[in-house]
Amino acid sequence: MCVCYPYQSPGTEKAMTDPGVTILTDEGDPDALESSGTSLADFLYPAPAARDSLSIIKWWEKRRWPFNLLVGGAGLTTVGLLFLQSLVLPSNAAGVGRFIWVPIVVFGVMANVCYTLGPAIEIIITKLWGRDVRPVGPALFRMGLTFSLGLALVLPAIIMTIGTLAVLLSRVL
Repeated sequence: MCVCYPYQSPGTEKAMTDPGVTILTDEGDPDALESSGTSLADFLYPAPAARDSLSIIKWWEKRRWPFNLLVGGAGLTTVGLLFLQSLVLPSNAAGVGRFIWVPIVVFGVMANVCYTLGPAIEIIITKLWGRDVRPVGPALFRMGLTFSLGLALVLPAIIMTIGTLAVLLSRVL
């Protein structure tokens, strides 16, 4: 018997040997149909992986580079804003020094360590509850991406804004 993985196009059937794997299309799951993958919505709301460990790991690894590019771009934007702030407020130039790469490297490594928790959590949930719970991979991916972008861009922007306002207020008063 050949069945289609949820992320495959019709006509590219693969024989599956694990009878415990949930076939989302057989369950009528609306998340089982993956579209062309050309838009932001397709990226943020992808079809989940088949419910076996190898498929889950492949699904997450397929999205690691785009995740790193987005979070890295947000981090570079933050570094650029920090540099511009140091030009406008020279008293804050200590923030942009020769050791700026240390927090960047630590953040990049920790973002990838946390990203690796995504497939681990999904595999554990799948083993514990199987068919009783919908696939959680796409939701975990969106939450992790949002949290990482917030840490890389929004939180530093808030801190820099407060710091800039504090410096400006201290000069006025």
